[in-house]
Amino acid sequence: MRALQGRRSARGGELTPVRRAYAGRSAHLLLAVLLAGLVTPDPLAAQAESSTYDDIWRLAEWYDNDEHPVIQSVLFSGRFQYEYATVNDADLRHDEWNVRRMRLGVRSELLHQFTLHAEAEFNPQETDPFYMRLTDFYLEWSRSALFALTVGKQAAHFTMDGSTSSKELLAIDRSNLANNMWFPQEYVPGGSVSGEVSSWVYRLGMYSAGERNREFGRFNGSVFTLATIGYDFAEALGANEALLSGNYVYQNPDVNNTFTRRLQHMTSVNFSFEDGRWGVRADLSTASGYQGQSDLWGTMIMPFLNVTPKFQFVSRHTYLSSQNANGVRLSRYENKLTDGRGDRYNELYLGVNYYFYGHKLKLQGGVQLGDMNDSAADGGNYSGVAATTGLRVSW
Repeated sequence: MRALQGRRSARGGELTPVRRAYAGRSAHLLLAVLLAGLVTPDPLAAQAESSTYDDIWRLAEWYDNDEHPVIQSVLFSGRFQYEYATVNDADLRHDEWNVRRMRLGVRSELLHQFTLHAEAEFNPQETDPFYMRLTDFYLEWSRSALFALTVGKQAAHFTMDGSTSSKELLAIDRSNLANNMWFPQEYVPGGSVSGEVSSWVYRLGMYSAGERNREFGRFNGSVFTLATIGYDFAEALGANEALLSGNYVYQNPDVNNTFTRRLQHMTSVNFSFEDGRWGVRADLSTASGYQGQSDLWGTMIMPFLNVTPKFQFVSRHTYLSSQNANGVRLSRYENKLTDGRGDRYNELYLGVNYYFYGHKLKLQGGVQLGDMNDSAADGGNYSGVAATTGLRVSW
């Protein structure tokens, strides 16, 4: 069972020898992945293909010695996500090739009880800045699955898509429900406890919501607290997964809260089910706003079909409504055509995924039909089609 679905250099100048070695090995690893992904294997060669991918990803295991009393492992971690997107609304059009995410880091197991994870995001399309931000920078202590204490900059998991790593999304991008009600700056400094007890999962956390920067923020705002409780009915239903979760977030309003959306109370009830050939993910969320942000509520349902172990169809419907005008944002690429807001949003997404090596190497594509109603008639109306396709690689 996967608990909570997430339990997941200086600029300029000459590279130091250590940085040259790190960059060189990472580049060779990425090149090997891309070359392996170009060939769709014959079914009779499945075992050899699996062995090839295993060998490639084993290059990320820089050190592994469970007998060492201090350092048990040092692993390369990261992801590379490259995509093409086009969006059209009447006579308006936008398209782009985009390195959506490039993150590089190291994860180490220490003293048989600690995990130290440091990872940063970079933008190879820009030289200023090339370094974008720290994502993960935390220390976790755990002796069993029952309890883990995590301190540092970490992901805040709530809503269905917000609890799912970008490495493991079934649609190529998160739903607009998550875009509006989850915190898009998902990595925030704080502390949390989490774990599994039989079929129960839980998470409790407190995080800084203050003015953000590229590292840990300024700690000059307020805090938000997060509570999650879930139960996996998989054994009772004879399914692979049937996790029902409830999330609640309370944020103390403050003008300096820029790590987060301007939402005070957020509640999400979400369900993730999978049984071999098919599955569904669903979310019902509400949020109360402050400082001009309207109250919101929304639903998301995402059925999917595993045609083969490698080929998957995904569909999704998202609905969002705000109590007042201009309370709802458009999604990432729709927002390229208009940055206005509306009060009622509908989306239908149809997509396909091909998994070369599970979520570690996959191709994804999808078409998104979106419609935004703007009762204020001040620039938020939208009715268009967006298409996105991309490569996803992760370690």
